[in-house]
Amino acid sequence: MKRYGILAGFAFLVLALASIWLGGLNQDEGWYLYAANLVNEGKLPYRDFFFTQGPLLPIAYSVFCGVWQKFGLIGARIITSIIGLSALIFTMALARLLTLGERKGAAALVTFLLLGSNIYHVYYTSIPKTYALGGFFLSVGMYLYAFSLTRLNDKRRLVLSRVLLFVSGMALAFAAGTRITLGAALAVAGVALLIAFKKYRFAFLAFGLGGALGLAVLYCPFILDPKSLAGLIAAQKYHAARKGFDVIFVVGSLSRLVRWYAPIFVLLGMEIFRNIRAKDLELEANSDVKFSLRVMIAVFLAIFLSQMAAPFPYEDYNVPIMGLLTVVVTVKLLSRATIGAGRIVLLALGMTWAASFGSPLLEKWTTNGHDRFWTLVKPASELAQLQEVAYAIESIDPGGKTIFTQDLYLAIETNRKVPEGLEMGPFSMLSSDEWRRLITTSDAKIAAVSGYTFAINPPKCDERPLEEQLEFARLLNSRYEMVMKEEDFGQHATTLVLLKLREDEERGEQE
Repeated sequence: MKRYGILAGFAFLVLALASIWLGGLNQDEGWYLYAANLVNEGKLPYRDFFFTQGPLLPIAYSVFCGVWQKFGLIGARIITSIIGLSALIFTMALARLLTLGERKGAAALVTFLLLGSNIYHVYYTSIPKTYALGGFFLSVGMYLYAFSLTRLNDKRRLVLSRVLLFVSGMALAFAAGTRITLGAALAVAGVALLIAFKKYRFAFLAFGLGGALGLAVLYCPFILDPKSLAGLIAAQKYHAARKGFDVIFVVGSLSRLVRWYAPIFVLLGMEIFRNIRAKDLELEANSDVKFSLRVMIAVFLAIFLSQMAAPFPYEDYNVPIMGLLTVVVTVKLLSRATIGAGRIVLLALGMTWAASFGSPLLEKWTTNGHDRFWTLVKPASELAQLQEVAYAIESIDPGGKTIFTQDLYLAIETNRKVPEGLEMGPFSMLSSDEWRRLITTSDAKIAAVSGYTFAINPPKCDERPLEEQLEFARLLNSRYEMVMKEEDFGQHATTLVLLKLREDEERGEQE
């Protein structure tokens, strides 16, 4: 098994480095990091700027602002990758904990292969979104939950068990404070303990107190302040405004999720449709392990279904919870007496490596599709292109502090601020009048306009009427002149245009 572990570690390192450097740009990276910059300046989400997720990510990431202010987006990706690896380690520990008999090491290795050798999972836990941090708190919370019930469920260690359950509740509350939908984990795990009161007695109380304290620490400062509370409510209304349910979109999302995590779903299919009648090794006799596995399944389903019920349920929403499904599948398979642990390890290794090597992500990261017969190969990675554009901006406006743009990864890479109201990039919610006022009064010397600029109409997030987009573009062009055009830039390769404030406008600003 040792050599397979070395191969798994090597694969993770390669995929992590590829994700950090080659991984495509994502608009969310910009506004999450920009929110962290604002917190670092002493501002708070909801109160001082609009923010649609839980408050913990910008608060936690604000500690590391100096990294991307010096090294740019690549620094933020490295930090996020370390957090993602930490989540993976706790997920491995959870699989090892719940696997009985002599197959604990194999369970940890299979879990590491299924997630750490999955290029999709590694990529989405390497870019600064909520997935790595939310997955970390979720894995820590579920590990402590299972450990307290399976290892400390006796009178001699009752106090320690309750302490760990308390910390588990806090960790799951922090997961909810990172990504709101992960709050289902806290509710489901707590209700499960309450239902099992006869066996676990007042365990639910310790867990519930930890969860309540965690939520209070995160949300009470915002709830008690009227202005912050109004912003928090507005954020929830923002989510609710995206109404509708498209069956085709949901089926497509599920289909892509299965494709990205195909090895896990293959093993899940083996477990569901197996014809093996041999009993689980000791699993039937260990009610604590069975209870923990059932809770994990319930947590996974609760979060999964709540996310699939969203109007636009993107498959990457499920990245933080795929570790739970992986643990359940791995533990169940390796608890089978007639299935060799070595065969499962080899199967996981072969499938994950093949799936990652054949992943559409690799083509997406290196090409911009096709022009009839010819493949349009990217001359550089999207991150390298971002760095080049940032260098061009600095050469046009040396030492500048502001930039008018909705592509906030440009603001991060150039270490500049955007006009107030654009803190959420393409998802910034401004009325038409606010847009006109912002465009006509901005004193930023540089404007960067891409296919995302003026295009999205929050909170419904449908396309803004073309007439209005053109009006805003005309207003911007009346004050700015084009100095550079970059084709196939950023997420989904739109055209980026750099504009500089006209000299007469600049003189007017100075006067």
